[in-house]
Amino acid sequence: MGSENPFEKSILRTLEKPDGGEFGKYYSLPALDDPRIDRLPISIKVLLESAIRNCDEFQVKCEDVEKIIDWENTSSKQVEIPFMPARVLLQDFTGVPALVDLACMRDAVKNLGGDPEKINPMVPVDLVIDHSVQADVVRSENAVQANMELEFERNKERFGFLKWGAIAFHNMLVLPPGGGIVHQVNLEHLGRVVFNTNGILYPDSIIGTDSHTTMIDGSGVAGWGVGGIEAEAAMLGQPMSMLLPGVVGFRLLGELREGVTATDLVLTVTQMLRKHGVVGKFVEFYGEGMMKLSLADRTTIANMSPEYGATMGFFPVDHVTLQYLKLTGRSDETVSVIESYLRANNMFVDYDEPPAEKVFSSYLELDLKDVEPSVSGPKRPHDRVLLKEMKADWRACLNNKVGFKGFAIPVEAQSKFAELTFNGTREKLRHGDVVIAAITSCTNTSNPSVMLGAALLAKKARELGLEVKPWIKTSLAPGSGVVTKYLTKSGLQKYLDQLGFYTVGYGCTTCIGNSGDLHEAVASAITDNDIVAAAVLSGNRNFEGRVHPLTRANYLASPPLVVAYALAGTVDIDLETEPLGHGKDGRSVFLKDIWPTNDEIAKAVQLNVLPDMFRATYDAITEGNPLWNGLLVPSGTLYAWDPASTYILKPPFFENMTMTPPGPRSVKDAYCLLYFGDSITTDHISPSGSIHKDSPAAKYLVEHGVDRRDFNSYGSRRGNYEVMVRGTFANVRIVNKLLEGEVGPRTIHIPSGEKMHVFDAAMRYKNEGQDTIVLAGSEYGVGSSRDGAAKGPMLVGVQAVIAKSFEQIHRSNLVGMGIIPLCFKPGEDAETLGLNGHERYTIDLPNKVSELKPRQDVKVVTDNGKSFACTLRFDTEVELAYFDHGGILQYVIRTLVEDKHRK
Repeated sequence: MGSENPFEKSILRTLEKPDGGEFGKYYSLPALDDPRIDRLPISIKVLLESAIRNCDEFQVKCEDVEKIIDWENTSSKQVEIPFMPARVLLQDFTGVPALVDLACMRDAVKNLGGDPEKINPMVPVDLVIDHSVQADVVRSENAVQANMELEFERNKERFGFLKWGAIAFHNMLVLPPGGGIVHQVNLEHLGRVVFNTNGILYPDSIIGTDSHTTMIDGSGVAGWGVGGIEAEAAMLGQPMSMLLPGVVGFRLLGELREGVTATDLVLTVTQMLRKHGVVGKFVEFYGEGMMKLSLADRTTIANMSPEYGATMGFFPVDHVTLQYLKLTGRSDETVSVIESYLRANNMFVDYDEPPAEKVFSSYLELDLKDVEPSVSGPKRPHDRVLLKEMKADWRACLNNKVGFKGFAIPVEAQSKFAELTFNGTREKLRHGDVVIAAITSCTNTSNPSVMLGAALLAKKARELGLEVKPWIKTSLAPGSGVVTKYLTKSGLQKYLDQLGFYTVGYGCTTCIGNSGDLHEAVASAITDNDIVAAAVLSGNRNFEGRVHPLTRANYLASPPLVVAYALAGTVDIDLETEPLGHGKDGRSVFLKDIWPTNDEIAKAVQLNVLPDMFRATYDAITEGNPLWNGLLVPSGTLYAWDPASTYILKPPFFENMTMTPPGPRSVKDAYCLLYFGDSITTDHISPSGSIHKDSPAAKYLVEHGVDRRDFNSYGSRRGNYEVMVRGTFANVRIVNKLLEGEVGPRTIHIPSGEKMHVFDAAMRYKNEGQDTIVLAGSEYGVGSSRDGAAKGPMLVGVQAVIAKSFEQIHRSNLVGMGIIPLCFKPGEDAETLGLNGHERYTIDLPNKVSELKPRQDVKVVTDNGKSFACTLRFDTEVELAYFDHGGILQYVIRTLVEDKHRK
């Protein structure tokens, strides 16, 4: 076991208050008197401080500290370090399975003779129930209350389980549903920036079970998304093993031009960084342009770190950060502590002082005046399209072959339309017509400038007599109630209402797939005539099948542009030269006629966004709502599992578990369950949206007495492994090369040649005792940090995934569930190797983990004589230990029980 901290006597200092007394003690980086530290990026200093403060020569060693100090030399050498975050952030879609696992782990520890109370968070855990909004109620002033009642009716059992967890587990804060989106709540309320625990000051840092945890990076808090299983280990006091990352220095210059929004900036940055290549790296922003970006602008950029592929996009704390903390209701005392501590540890940026020389792994630069109005789509967030080129790009997409930028619509079919009757009126629906327009997602609803900009645009549009077609599903889903307060105070909310952008609730909606159903007439017109309908949303993700099953084209845009496209009714338009529509006097109205000026927006923000709004909003959230407060839940250390539940079910992860690790497992004569191309997302692997009526999950629910109207979503039922496993690879837009062009969640059972649902094929292989693998292209597992995308494949029997490259969080999740991640060698893939997915695959591994090394070469042999080398993507020694134990949670359980026996 570890000893006392070796740095305590040498560099623990007292932080004095300016007027006498002390704030607390802290581990002083300047006291180390090492010139290498001065050159470190501030994001790396956060890792360094954590390593020093937690150093016990057991979990964190002095040699780990030295690796971080020597970052300039070590970051390019795949060096492994431990990281212990200050806290863990959960939201309910991932929080439920995390709590399910913790409850199940308590049972397992008890069965092995340990103390189940040991399964308890060792660091603060903040759980926000945010995925509680379905945009079902359209154009209704009572949408918020109606949605809240609907969600409690649907999710009462799930909410009750979370409320039990808040009681059963210590050190856990649960914020009830209806309060907002987890990342916006984290930014506006939960973020500490600097902790003071038992008199010790240290930087707030965070890992969260959603990839957009990175939003908090805009406030100088280092945080990123991990899989739920990795977060669970961190909650239980296990250091997170990570490779010391490279840091891309991104210099910002100048100022945004008139008419350009923070959303346009973030779409530009996303495209630049995705092209530069930042997977597995930190991005740290700096430069004089930072002074011209509000903190809300910064968090908009930081939020989309997963879309540009970085672990995080970090904005160090400066005066802008301190102003925001005061704006959001933090006390003067709190802000004073934050500034004093960060200045003392050389982690504060003061633009009145000469800039400190920092060394980065690589460099990028952007002059803000060069940013132009943009959208991104139709299928990926980094496929940016200049607004002025949108019409041409759209028509090219219709012509292009099926892919990220193509729909392959025959020329003769591009001008066709579908007729529908809506409220007694005959309408026509064409390719590119907008059927969903949603102001949604914490990415942009946290930013008052774009929200008030959208409201001002709506006001001007209404004054000129413009309207939105009634069959377009419009919605407004702010990330917190603060948005409603300042829209109401400004007098602008009513104009959004008049255009149908009623507030449907405070949580994730369209961006996560909670779009609700389209009107039956619209849905039939799309499906019966194969119309490529469009959605325009202010979110961060537009992967196929995510927003809505019937919108094949999905564009990310700023909130003002969402309103504009709703008014135009189509994406097949040049908004710079063509009118949005005709006003009450019959004249053409163009986008430039209703676009608010920067001064108008700035004035609206200054007058209407006030600290009292934040205080009042979060006081109300903390108190809870009547529906939540009325939930009666049992107490007790162990959860009383209900085997009949369709929401919360005890998973089989620890069945028949013993204290002896199973060791590495080879893969013998495995069949290929699925053969994929590039950019398979976690939404493809484990969708969170609606449950299709003909799917295996639907069949299961019907067999268990659930009506179709009560199916809810895959995300909301992720606490039931039987639903999650049937939803594995169930995305309606998934493309499996074994099916040679057919789209949908089906595959071929190779021995019989039969086509069937993926789940059915997997169960057939499993029952026959056959291993399975998955073949894939590059960027396998991009998207949300969804642990179900690893748990599901493990439960259906997938033993290994062989891909060109992995998204880092998903690779980590696969490791955590005992699935072997393998990478083809550079320049090789299934196609170049002549593989068609009908072969059987053998991957021989030694039966002792001591004979394995991180990233070693492994030979794969097929039954038709092919042989090729792959890189074993267990990246650290700790990950090999997890594999030896059959998974990260099994490793934690055995460690805790062994500690008890050792004592």
